[in-house]
Amino acid sequence: MDMDMSSDTSTDTSRDTDTGPTDTGTDGGVAALHRLIRPVTDFIGAQPLDAALGERLNRRFPADGPLYAQVLDLCRAGLREGWICPREHGGIRYGRVIPPDQALGGFSVDIVLMKDIAGPRHRHPLGEIDLILPVSGPSGPARFDGHPAGWLVYGPDSVHRPTVSSGEAFVLYLLPQGQIDFH
Repeated sequence: MDMDMSSDTSTDTSRDTDTGPTDTGTDGGVAALHRLIRPVTDFIGAQPLDAALGERLNRRFPADGPLYAQVLDLCRAGLREGWICPREHGGIRYGRVIPPDQALGGFSVDIVLMKDIAGPRHRHPLGEIDLILPVSGPSGPARFDGHPAGWLVYGPDSVHRPTVSSGEAFVLYLLPQGQIDFH
């Protein structure tokens, strides 16, 4: 399966980042997402991308906290309005919402929507930070790579085949410099 999410760079990063979370649509939604993710990337700073960072992110921005709820609401609105996950391949909806942005520490923001499926194997040259946002599940919330709602960090040069099991989930990916290598 050839699914290169890194080529989806059509989003304009010069948008006004002061737009409120109720102002959705492409411009307002992207600006609201940018504003919500900024404290996360500021917190990440120059910390190494490893499991310890995932633990710190889960304490600072927990799955039962306001940032998580706002991001999930924005993902649902963005899907309805068509400004997230505009592409589909093999049953996976995906897209780059924000290209690498210095205001976000050089991270890009990609979002996928997956339901009981394994995606294409890929490598993270500089690492990957995931926010797992389950939407539904037949016996509880869906899981991503075996993990529940919250943050998951893959270190530099890690490889995986992203898998959502037991339901459907959005996964928001922060990619340093937007780097991802599909095999």
